[in-house]
Amino acid sequence: MNKADTVQQQLDIYKSELNTELGNILDYWINNTKDTACGGFYGKIDNDNRVIEGSPKGSVLNARILWSFSAAFNLLGKKEYLEIANRAYQYITDHIIDEEYEGVYWTVDYEGNKLDTKKQVYASAFTIYAFSEYYKATGIEAALNEAVALFWLLVDKSFDQHKTGYLEAFARDWQPANDLRLSAKDANEKKTMNTHLHVLEAYTNLYRVWPDETLKTHIVILLNNFMDHFINPESGHLNLFFDEDWNKRSTLVSYGHDIEATWLLLESAEVVKDIQLIKRLRKSAVEISEATIEGMDIDGGLWYEYEPDDDHLVREKHWWVQAEAMVGFFNTWQITGDEKYLDLSVRNWGFVKSKILDKKNGEWFWGVNENGQVMSAEDKAGVWKCPYHNSRACMEIIKRIG
Repeated sequence: MNKADTVQQQLDIYKSELNTELGNILDYWINNTKDTACGGFYGKIDNDNRVIEGSPKGSVLNARILWSFSAAFNLLGKKEYLEIANRAYQYITDHIIDEEYEGVYWTVDYEGNKLDTKKQVYASAFTIYAFSEYYKATGIEAALNEAVALFWLLVDKSFDQHKTGYLEAFARDWQPANDLRLSAKDANEKKTMNTHLHVLEAYTNLYRVWPDETLKTHIVILLNNFMDHFINPESGHLNLFFDEDWNKRSTLVSYGHDIEATWLLLESAEVVKDIQLIKRLRKSAVEISEATIEGMDIDGGLWYEYEPDDDHLVREKHWWVQAEAMVGFFNTWQITGDEKYLDLSVRNWGFVKSKILDKKNGEWFWGVNENGQVMSAEDKAGVWKCPYHNSRACMEIIKRIG
């Protein structure tokens, strides 16, 4: 067997395994997460598949469920996937959209009443991402109209007209807020890489179904924000936190965000067909991938993050970081033809199979700690633990293998 045949055989096996795993992930969410008493989906399920009654329901969780099942329907056409997407869409429109001030609540309570009403731009971005994918699946104009309205809302309320970029968060009525953080671990800063990456992702998906020139302009601005501010040309990593004036406020390295950005940035440039940005971001993807390799363990897993100021490496390996490594390194192989990157992607999938898949209860564990033990105190489903990263990794690689 020659080298090309060996690679093709490797790809065929990879695609077959990911087809099976995609079905397993989605079946888990169909069978375990529907809240038949209060509507929508449970807000929290623990590592042992126990529903934590009375848990808040997050806007990001619901938007990611909607995106995942809409995308899976668009790929595979299975009606059971569309049924879950319909359920998620209905829940978001009934309970999570703020009809008075616009945008989406961060959380509602277990019965669907507004709870944390702050306006995280991150949550609105994921709603745009999900509604545009759902529109692609169904042709329901109301979903597209809501996605477009959210785009204009973010441009009006969050976009920095003077220095560009998006301000992180607001009070319910879009007035300034003191606590801008997505989570307790984040820095309380006005502009963050994470939110900008997912605003870009959302705008890109919206552009696929609504190719508006103003939207395209904002996508290009966001890509230039990454080139000008977020991508560190010296280290190859991404800068994570900035103040309003684009002064860097952190040296932390997030390996998962590094490798996730490699393919999302290039995808955006390709969707808007900006030839110069495509050329620059292909180069950046390789450079960031090389920097990310610093975080790869010998077992194929990708560590969580590194703080260079005190030389502290967090040796946990979280589920979403591995999912993004699978896609990111695969993308870099497609750019370069260097099989080193394909091997990194396949080896990372091997790590997921051995350490991250919950072969007893289904879905993926949150992660493993530095000793390789399952992080059993973390969610199986929750405000952050959703089917988006892992189902997307499966779908993305399946499509790329073709």
